[in-house]
Amino acid sequence: MTQTQTDPSSQVPDGVGADATALVTRVARAARAAQRPLAAATTELKDRALEAMARTLRDRAPDVLAANAADVERARAAGMREGLVDRLALSTTRLEAVAGALEELTTLPDPVGQVVDGRRLPNGLEVRRVRVPLGVVGMVYEARPNVTADVAGLAVRSGNAVVLRGGSAARDSNAAIVAALRSALASVGLGEDLVSSIDAAGRQGARALMRAHGLIDVLVPRGGAGLIRTVVEESTVPVIETGSGNCHVYVDASADLAQAVDVVVNAKTQRVGVCNAAETLLVHQAVAGDYLPAAAAALWEAGTTLHADAAARAALAEAARGREDLLAEAGQEDWATEYGSLDLAVRVVPDVDAAVEHVRAYGTGHTEAVLARDVRVVNAFVAGVDSAVVMVNASTRFTDGGALGLGAELGISTQKLHARGPMGLEALTSTMWVVQGDGHVRP
Repeated sequence: MTQTQTDPSSQVPDGVGADATALVTRVARAARAAQRPLAAATTELKDRALEAMARTLRDRAPDVLAANAADVERARAAGMREGLVDRLALSTTRLEAVAGALEELTTLPDPVGQVVDGRRLPNGLEVRRVRVPLGVVGMVYEARPNVTADVAGLAVRSGNAVVLRGGSAARDSNAAIVAALRSALASVGLGEDLVSSIDAAGRQGARALMRAHGLIDVLVPRGGAGLIRTVVEESTVPVIETGSGNCHVYVDASADLAQAVDVVVNAKTQRVGVCNAAETLLVHQAVAGDYLPAAAAALWEAGTTLHADAAARAALAEAARGREDLLAEAGQEDWATEYGSLDLAVRVVPDVDAAVEHVRAYGTGHTEAVLARDVRVVNAFVAGVDSAVVMVNASTRFTDGGALGLGAELGISTQKLHARGPMGLEALTSTMWVVQGDGHVRP
């Protein structure tokens, strides 16, 4: 008796509504159908698609910005923290940067078909390992409408389709952006289902996406620690884990202290709601008395509250007069907090080894920075911390796909398999072994 094979995607996963499962199944299958011809598309066609996507975003800027304004108004009314509102908000300048990032992808090498390595074996077989698209990529993220376009562009350039779940806070922005991108894809003869949204299914849609094994090839969460943990723990789809950003800056006794003030202020205040903003400042005890008052003055000028340990508060006692409202006593929870706001934990440490020990205890493996001129200190810090990115005499804010020449990024991976750090085009590919013979048989 032959047993009937059941399509697993037709089953309703535990805890997921049938409507959400049906939507994700339909969208993922349409994405797969659209992705197959894209996998074999020429670089020229993919470039035309990216240019059309950028052009359509510019043409529809009034619609996108109006939709975003509605999202921002709703977020503020709901009490969203300003750091997160800033991450949600688009402006003419920011939308132009999004369009520019799509165009910049056309200047980067097409990863599909690249030969990673190859050799001729003694028996005459030609062996090559080449890059191929992942297939259908799922993305679960929070209030970041720029990510919608960034991920879509990266997916198209690397031959993939993408299914997006962008969160309720950015629902109008994401809907307007997705509509623009789908129109652009159709205008160059590609399937509009290369870029799809399941926002209409809400949280049930996100859960269905996590359970869409066999329909989604890989799932990437991007957002707060709670979102990432949920996706990692509940997903039956392979996950590329991105991490929250409890990022540290260590100022050594050998650092250029004037330069270190500028770097720390940039790392903390340039944009507070992002995962590569600094959350903890570690200062060598030998320079705390000189460095901290200068750094605090600049940070206070920007409105930053310092959550300082006893040694740091002692070094700031004189400078803090009249600024007591911006100096608080650090508790144990401050060392583990990703503020996403104008708050910075401050600790004085005896040496680089103590700084490394602190980072290992409280860091999230995202980005750490060392400010030092002593090469031995730099080497000890780089070797000691276990992080996706280490900055040497530079701001943590440079952990970004665009800033590091990737054109855009899927997210910052803090795992150690497949991809680590900012994920660009290559992170959206896998590899295939191609073995060419001439009637070879194995003896």
